[in-house]
Amino acid sequence: MTAKPKFAVVLSGCGVYDGSEIHEAVLTLLAIDRHGGSYQCFAPDRPQMHVVDHLSGQPTEESRNVLVESARIARGNIRDLATFDAAEFDVLVFPGGFGAAKNLCGFAVEGPDCAVDPATAKAVKAMAAAGKPIGALCIAPALLAKIIGGGVDVTIGDDAETARAIDSMGAHHQVAGHGQVVVDKKRKVATSPCYMLDSTIAQIADGADNTVKALLGLIGT
Repeated sequence: MTAKPKFAVVLSGCGVYDGSEIHEAVLTLLAIDRHGGSYQCFAPDRPQMHVVDHLSGQPTEESRNVLVESARIARGNIRDLATFDAAEFDVLVFPGGFGAAKNLCGFAVEGPDCAVDPATAKAVKAMAAAGKPIGALCIAPALLAKIIGGGVDVTIGDDAETARAIDSMGAHHQVAGHGQVVVDKKRKVATSPCYMLDSTIAQIADGADNTVKALLGLIGT
């Protein structure tokens, strides 16, 4: 373990309906900093699946880039996920938001048969092969279910339909509540439901904080 654990945080755009959930992303970064870690944000350099007007909730005719939009949350300090090197980091973590299921994979539309963004799959597999911890919030655990499979324990809260889809991808879903974290110690995966439950921002902060603490506990185990 390094003196200051290094987190790679993968974003999927900017905004809950078509990108990263902003509260989850920012509170994850805050938790990393408060627990003595450092972070570098990443996102794939590719078009978003679509763009949603967050006031009306309706899709628009715009076209936006996942990396460019994610840079809004990262204050410009972000790298193309294609350049990710697992040797540089201790932990990989995915905040939620529909972008995780639209831009990092197609789970939101295609369900269990979804394709996965190649750079995202490569990053997850590299960290798993290196025995390094991986975290995910909200709907992002579905992404880990698709890539890792093998009965990995994850949670998206208590939504039965989504849980069945996760199980069908080879993972093992566990029900969890506000702020709770499901930890698969064997595979070094920690997940929390966050906004997959009807939540306050304080409860999201608890989920992000507890996930970061769980991931720190998995380093070097």
